[in-house]
Amino acid sequence: MHGGGLELTLVFLLAAVIAVPVFRRFGLGAVLGYLVAGVVLGPYGARVIRDVGPVLAASEIGVVMLLFVIGLELSPARLQVMRKPVFGAGGLQMGVCGVVLALLAMVRDLDVGSAIVVGLGLAFSSTAVGLQLLAERKTLTSAHGRLAFAILLFQDLMAIPLLAAIPLIGGAKASEGLTWTALLTAFGAIAGVIVGGRLLLRHLFRIVARTNMPEVFTASALLVVLGSAWIMQLAGLTMGLGAFLAGVLLADSEFRHELEAQIRPFEGLLLGLFFIAIGMTVNIPALLDDPFFVAVGVTLLMTAKFAILYGIGRWQGGLPSREALLLGGSLALGGEFAFVVFGDAFNAGLIDGALRAHLVAIVGVSMALTPPLYIGLTRWLAKKPDEEERPFDQITDEAPEVLIAGFGRFGQVVARLLAAQRIPFIAIEHSQEQVEFMRRFGSKLYYGDPANVELLRSAGAGSVRVFVIAIDDVESNLRTVRMIRRNYPEATVFARARNRRHAWQLMDLGAEVVRETFHSSLAMGKQVLVKLGLPPDVAAERARRFAEHDEALLRTQYLVYDDEDALIQTSQQARRELEQLFGADRGEGALRGLGAPPTDVETPSREAAMRGGDA
Repeated sequence: MHGGGLELTLVFLLAAVIAVPVFRRFGLGAVLGYLVAGVVLGPYGARVIRDVGPVLAASEIGVVMLLFVIGLELSPARLQVMRKPVFGAGGLQMGVCGVVLALLAMVRDLDVGSAIVVGLGLAFSSTAVGLQLLAERKTLTSAHGRLAFAILLFQDLMAIPLLAAIPLIGGAKASEGLTWTALLTAFGAIAGVIVGGRLLLRHLFRIVARTNMPEVFTASALLVVLGSAWIMQLAGLTMGLGAFLAGVLLADSEFRHELEAQIRPFEGLLLGLFFIAIGMTVNIPALLDDPFFVAVGVTLLMTAKFAILYGIGRWQGGLPSREALLLGGSLALGGEFAFVVFGDAFNAGLIDGALRAHLVAIVGVSMALTPPLYIGLTRWLAKKPDEEERPFDQITDEAPEVLIAGFGRFGQVVARLLAAQRIPFIAIEHSQEQVEFMRRFGSKLYYGDPANVELLRSAGAGSVRVFVIAIDDVESNLRTVRMIRRNYPEATVFARARNRRHAWQLMDLGAEVVRETFHSSLAMGKQVLVKLGLPPDVAAERARRFAEHDEALLRTQYLVYDDEDALIQTSQQARRELEQLFGADRGEGALRGLGAPPTDVETPSREAAMRGGDA
C-alpha cells in the first residue's frame, strides 16, 4: 500500500477489529490475533503493507507505554509484600529457563552472548495470555494463580535490564569491548532520569492538575513517557527503560491511577500495532523451507519450561502436584517481551533475520497451543468436591472493599470510620489542592476523576463491594453514580444527596441515598428541644418519629417528583400529618408550636416545591 497515513490507520484498525474478536472467541487471545493479522497484511502475506520498517519503528511506542504502566504497578511497598515469591520463584524460573534454553540455542552455532539473549528471551511467558487464561478460568486467586502472577511480575522486572543490556552486548560484539564512555553515558542517563524525575515529576503533575483540564493532563503524561524514552535512546539504551523508571518514580504518587487511566488506551492501541508489525516480519517462505525447526523448537520450548515450572512450583512454591502442573500449563508459552528482545537483538547484530523469523514463529505457535493445553489440564485435573485445600490456599484479599469518591468533610468521616475498623478502602478526589492537603496528614488518597471508568479499574474497583459517592457537586455526583451502576451493577452504592430532588435522581439510579444535612440538622433540632426544657428521652423519641415520617415522605414523593401539582399536594398533606402527629404535645408552655413542619417539608410555593428543600 502506498497511501497516506489515514489509509494505513484504517487498515490497522480494521485488522484489529476483525482479528482480535475472532481469536478471543476461540480462546486464543488478542496477541495471537494481532500477530496473524500482521502476517496477512505484511510483505510475506497479502502485501497490503510492503515496507515494515516505518511501521515497526512507530509501533515501538506501544512497548514504551506498556513498560511505563508496569512501572506504575511496581511500587516498592508492593514488591516488599511479594518479595519471596517474586524474587524466589520468579528469579529461579528466569535463571534456570534462561540457562537451559540458551544451551539449546547454541545448537544454531550462536556465540555465548547471543545464546544468552535468545535463552532469556524465550524464558519470558506471555503476561497477556497467561493472566487472561487464569482470569477466564477463575483461578487467579488459586495457589498456582498467585505464584504465576509473582513469576510474571519478576519477568516484567527482568525485561528492563535485559533490554538495556542488548545494545551494550551488541556493541561489545562489534567492537570487541565496551568503552568507558558508553558505560558512563548509560549510567548518567539512568541517574539523570531518576534524580530529575524524583525532583520534578510530582510538582509537574500538581501544577497541571490545578488547571482542571483533562486534555492537558493527558498531554503531560504522554510528554513524561516519551520524553524519558527519548533521553534513554540518546544514551544508546532502550527507550522502554526510561519509561519504566518514570513509572516506578510515580508508583507511590497520588497520580498513579489517573496516569494509568490516561495511558491505557494509547498503550492498548499502540501495543496492538506493535504485534501487527511483528507479524509482518514473519518470513513465511523461510518457515516453509524449514518447518521441522519450528516444530522442534516449539516442542523443546514448551517441554523445557513446563518441566522447570513444575519443579519450581513443587520445591520453591510448595504447591501440590495438581497445582504445580497447572502452573506449568499456564506459563509454558513464550511471551510478548520475546518479540521485543528478538527485535532489539536483530538490530544489535546478535541474530540474523532468518533466526529472528524462526524464533518469532516458535513463540507465536506456543501462544496458540497454551490455551487448549491449560484448559485441557484444568478439566483433567478437576478438583474433587471433597478435596481439602491447605490452610494457605485461602488468603485475605488485600484489594479494597470500599471506594470513596470525593474526600471532603463528608468522605473523610466515612474514611476514618473504615480505617478504625481496619477495612481496606481507596479514596479518589478530583481536586488536586485537596489531595495535596490531605496527603500531608497521611491519608492514602489518589487524584483523578471518579467518573473515569479506566481510573476505577486501575484502582481495583472490580473487587469493591461498596462505593461511597461523597462528591458535593450534583452533576459530578450523578455522573459518577451513573457510570458505576452501569459498569458495576452488583455493587452497593451509597451516595451523598444535596437535597430532596438530588436524592430522587439518585434513587432513579438505584443508589442508597444519604442526605448530607438531614441527620446533622435533626441532631441539632433535638438539642434545641432539650435546651427548651423537653426531657432528653422525649426529644430523642420525637426526633426519631420525625425522621421516620420524613423518610416515608421522601419515598412517597419520589413516585411523583416530576409532577409539580402532586408535589405541592403531598407537601401540604405531610404538614397536616405532622400537626396531627404532634398535636397532643401542643400548648406545653415554651414548647408551643414545635409540631410545625420544617421548611424541607412545608412547601409555601410552587417554586419551593420544585427545589425540594435543603435536606
